[in-house]
Amino acid sequence: MTDLSLRDALAIKRIVRVNHAGEYGAIRIYAAQIAVARQLFPDIAPALRQMRADEIDHCAKFFAAMPARNSRPCRIMQLWSLGGVVLGVATALAGRRTIWICTAAVEETVHRHLDDQLRFLEGRDPELHAVILGIRAEELEHLRHAEAHLEGATPDAFERSLRAGVRMVTESLIWLSTWGDSSRMARTLRETS
Repeated sequence: MTDLSLRDALAIKRIVRVNHAGEYGAIRIYAAQIAVARQLFPDIAPALRQMRADEIDHCAKFFAAMPARNSRPCRIMQLWSLGGVVLGVATALAGRRTIWICTAAVEETVHRHLDDQLRFLEGRDPELHAVILGIRAEELEHLRHAEAHLEGATPDAFERSLRAGVRMVTESLIWLSTWGDSSRMARTLRETS
């Protein structure tokens, strides 16, 4: 890592923390969806298992990145875990389409944050930048997979509300886990672009 200001070092510490927590929550979402899908939609369980395996790998990479950045797991991990399980069970019980709506909503929110993080990390932390770049590619595949399952049908009011609600909850957890750094980083990046 290059010499960083205290503010940049703190932002990087929080980036690793929130990404680790988000992956932990995603693991819980997929685990809950898999548990329900095995019974109700066995044909989609393999895709969900692969996505969960990716999230487990991502979570391990962010955990491994913590010590060098003086970071540690998020204090609200239980909230990420509980929220993930509840969201996973609820969306799976509502139907296969709601599983993909949930995946798309989470992944599009995460993808936007990862893009902001990549711009912020460039020149500040090349190693973490490379890790996030690789993870972002897999998360984008999850988004594309979910969107492909949603093509051809116009979303109804419930589906639009669900997607907006999942995005809002994801944004809120990201904001809480970074103590607002995610908003400040995005604003700073917009001002310098």
